[in-house]
Amino acid sequence: MKISVIVPALNEEKTIAASLRALMPLAPHEIIIVDGGSRDRTLDICKSFDVKILTAERGRARQMNLGARQATGEAVLFLHADTRLPETALSDIGTALADPRCLGGRFDVELEGSHPMLKIVGALINYRSRATRIGTGDQAIFVRRAVFGRIGGYPDIPFMEDVALCRALKRLGVVACLRSRVVTSGRRWESDGVWRTIVRMWTLKFLYLAGVSPARLKQFYADTR
Repeated sequence: MKISVIVPALNEEKTIAASLRALMPLAPHEIIIVDGGSRDRTLDICKSFDVKILTAERGRARQMNLGARQATGEAVLFLHADTRLPETALSDIGTALADPRCLGGRFDVELEGSHPMLKIVGALINYRSRATRIGTGDQAIFVRRAVFGRIGGYPDIPFMEDVALCRALKRLGVVACLRSRVVTSGRRWESDGVWRTIVRMWTLKFLYLAGVSPARLKQFYADTR
């Protein structure tokens, strides 16, 4: 199966080189970087790799939708710039999507960092995601490209776009919860405090599901670089 990897980026000079170095040996069908207006060395770093670079209006949903429109693979994989895929990622996706009932899915996640609580947080994220069939962007969401187009892609909202997409997929068919793990930066948890971040994330998800506007919720979720 041809898999297009789409990486939304914004001021990711500290992390994107490591992510791309880990990605290149997997040899996906194509790698598309969609930059949202970086003012650091992100674009210069990306130009040193064999990738396609697009520019878009800032906003992760808009960036990923643009990448998906330009993609030519049978499936699209959305990879955060601070996240590394496991070596088996593409074959794992191919195995999951060999079932025609499966529309897409996500990986388990491991949070990288020095805080001892990060392993527990990662395990809780995986458990919650497996129980609800709702993934987050850090879990490298993938979906059949035709299905992604049919549901209109990510909703044009500034926050919780990953949850909204997964809920739409779950309503249509099977969503795979792969046990192979991506490794993502735990910088937000270490910077903002583990317990504070746990409470904040659960509160924001609850409020979103209760109908609070994503634009309003975004005010309480600053980007961490």
